[in-house]
Amino acid sequence: MNKKHFKLRASLLSLSKYRASNFFKMKQPLAYVHPDAKIARSVVIDPFVTIEKNVEIGDGTTIGSNVTILEGVRIGKNCRIFPGAVIGAIPQDLKFKGEESLVIIGDNTTIREFVTVNRGTTAKGKTVVGDNCLLMAYCHVAHDCIVGNNVIMGNVTQLAGEVEIGDFAILGGGTLVHQFTRIGAHCMIQGGSKVTKDVPPYVTAGREPLSFAGVNSIGLRRRGFTNDQIREIQDVYRYIFQSKEKNVSHALERIQQELPATKERDEIILFIKDSPRGIIKSYFD
Repeated sequence: MNKKHFKLRASLLSLSKYRASNFFKMKQPLAYVHPDAKIARSVVIDPFVTIEKNVEIGDGTTIGSNVTILEGVRIGKNCRIFPGAVIGAIPQDLKFKGEESLVIIGDNTTIREFVTVNRGTTAKGKTVVGDNCLLMAYCHVAHDCIVGNNVIMGNVTQLAGEVEIGDFAILGGGTLVHQFTRIGAHCMIQGGSKVTKDVPPYVTAGREPLSFAGVNSIGLRRRGFTNDQIREIQDVYRYIFQSKEKNVSHALERIQQELPATKERDEIILFIKDSPRGIIKSYFD
């Protein structure tokens, strides 16, 4: 075998070491992708991207330039990750001791410029961002946060550790959410808010300190809720925020006694009963 054939054979052997799913790597020499990363063939990766080991990325996802995807990240299908984002950095938590944990990003989610999403800790073992979400530029999702589906986070929204956000919630730009706080499904939070108490489902909240400002009726109608359903939700919140009950526990007792059981009624009751931080007060107090 002459030298030319030997070099060709060595080259083919070298190529055979690449996973089939990583063949795209040969098309973008200015990106670093760890050979053990599992990247679907249709993923588009721009220059100067870094993808470490133990990463999985689904079909149709695009990764913008200068994105860093660190160990333990799972990204779904048809996501868009814009330049400068850092996904999977270790938690900013002094209790973190290097344990294995994950970041899980659902399908069809958009992560804009310079967003940071940190890995979980032993508390939950994972940080989750659901399907069809939009995280605008400079948002931060800390360790062990659980962000539901169809959530919108405005620019510079910051979630501290172990925050939970329900489906279809919208957080206006510059919202700051205290650790362990929960925001219910279909909520709308005024931009620039500081969220230090739990926000129950289906409401709008604003002012300082953050307060109940009414039911998110416009958002609910857009998502197919009927007028009857919206009125039932409004009736529940009249008991909680406008009935002058001694406390929220008394209001919940009256709701269960006097209002018919519905999915929405029971969801609100369960959310409030499971709220160790307590819920926000009324805008009208």
